[in-house]
Amino acid sequence: MLTKVLIANRGEIAVRVIRTCKELGIQTVAVYSDLDRDALHVRFADEAYALGGQTATESYLDTARILDVVVRSGADAVHPGYGFFAENAAFAGAVTGAGATWIGPPPGAIEIMGDKISSRLAAERAGVASVPGTTEVLRSADEVVAFGEAHGWPVAIKAAYGGGGRGMRVVAAPADAEAALESARREAEKSFGRPECYMERYLTWPRHVEVQVFCDAHGGAVHLGTRDCSSQRRHQKLIEEAPAPGIPPATLEAMGDAAVKVARACGYVNAGTVEFIYQDGEFYFLEMNTRLQVEHPATEAVTRLDLVALQLRIAADEPLGFTQDDVRLRGHAIEVRVNAEDPAGGRFLPSPGTITRFRRPDGFGVRTDAGYEDGDTVSQFYDNLIAKIVVWGETRDEARRRMLRALAETEIEGVATTLPADVAILEHPDFAEIRHSTNWVEQTLDLSSLEPVPAGTPAGSATGAEPGRVQRDVDVEVDGRRYKVKLWVPDAAPPPAPAGGGPGGAPRRARPRPAAGHTHRHGEGSGGAVTAPMQGTIVKVLVDAGDEVEAGQPVTVLEAMKMENNIVAETAGTVTEVRVRPGDAVGAGDVVVVIA
Repeated sequence: MLTKVLIANRGEIAVRVIRTCKELGIQTVAVYSDLDRDALHVRFADEAYALGGQTATESYLDTARILDVVVRSGADAVHPGYGFFAENAAFAGAVTGAGATWIGPPPGAIEIMGDKISSRLAAERAGVASVPGTTEVLRSADEVVAFGEAHGWPVAIKAAYGGGGRGMRVVAAPADAEAALESARREAEKSFGRPECYMERYLTWPRHVEVQVFCDAHGGAVHLGTRDCSSQRRHQKLIEEAPAPGIPPATLEAMGDAAVKVARACGYVNAGTVEFIYQDGEFYFLEMNTRLQVEHPATEAVTRLDLVALQLRIAADEPLGFTQDDVRLRGHAIEVRVNAEDPAGGRFLPSPGTITRFRRPDGFGVRTDAGYEDGDTVSQFYDNLIAKIVVWGETRDEARRRMLRALAETEIEGVATTLPADVAILEHPDFAEIRHSTNWVEQTLDLSSLEPVPAGTPAGSATGAEPGRVQRDVDVEVDGRRYKVKLWVPDAAPPPAPAGGGPGGAPRRARPRPAAGHTHRHGEGSGGAVTAPMQGTIVKVLVDAGDEVEAGQPVTVLEAMKMENNIVAETAGTVTEVRVRPGDAVGAGDVVVVIA
């Protein structure tokens, strides 16, 4: 049995794992960056250790620092969550090499399935058809052009060692290939520590259906039904549901059988998700995610199984304890991701800042998994998922109506969120009648009426009603380990809230801009100044002083919350000044380029 688990992650997934560990009597160890010193997962864990640094590369992707904490804390197992090192075979091997148990598949299976190219080959060996694509790492944009001309446009460039839409770019024409490949490689490197990419045919109106699988080390292998994840923006999921609706039961069962075949083909152990594309009655293998998925609570709701507990049991070399015949799905579950993004006009602009109010929904069949509470700051350096709201109902429509009620109860202030877009999706007849696809949100759903969400007011300060001395809970670090101590100090106002781009930590807001997707324009009347639409980091400057630019031409690339965004000129003219360099941090409204 495992006794102490280090969670090599942050946010809501770290909190999620900690909760199950506590129920099982397992001690928990959190790790944190400088920016996450007071994060919710740090407060929840039994022990917490500093990694230092701000960016993921400086902290949560630093193997040596995490392994040092494994040794110092005495943890006997490591749970990677999802993202970061969750699908990194080298890290999994390093954990086991340090004498700890890896709560996930063996490194060999990660190598096969974590690499999306080799996973396609494994699926073929298992007799499961894949979306037409390549099985070699992309070397140049010329290969993208050749593939598109041979198989048709558009073409999807995808990160070979990632998932969740990170490092994915859709190329509509040959002229877009070079910039798309370069951008996909950069995003893949930042998100997964590996820049390799491959490509495949991009289907134009598919459903995204995935199958949850579990395998133990004793020959047991089951699937736990399907999930539909077709409501997406920027190839990243907004709403998921289980089981996948509107698909014949025989097809769903065939998907489940195919998923188990794929898992067995690579000697898989622990939790995994096999993803398929479904269109016109046919399904194709897409990839396998060798980890727990963000949307796993939807499966938990219809199976009544704690999937993290199953992971821990299998990691402790115990059998699953049930077979496929024992799996029963009851009712329907819907999960909504609440991200710190402003969906006004369909732009989904990242919205880092401090959450000044967070009221969670409640009631029968409602669950909230969150990584933040009032006063916590959503940083520009990490994924912008704030929380997941999950509901269950006897039928899909009952679950849909319950979710709308739950979202109406949810209140988040201080940052903009995707909640208005989630409501628009759930209320739309296309969603209710299952006429949507992975492209539906961006191509059909009309979000033009959504107004930019005003920035929340700064969090209030404790005043202290009487003069004298008061008790303060203070966090301190001793040799890198975090401790809580109580101090009785003279009453005084606390220091200002951490800056989130504006006064009191509230996020700075830019005027709405007439652009969508990954492209953002500077505001009208800006006098030739191209401004950043959000807080972030400049990753590339595309123009020099003296260059002639056209209206709509990208001038810089801005990264915020792991997403790259082109900032483009509003009007044609000559660049007279470039005020930023790659690596510069900017806030919303900061001038990046001046055009005369």
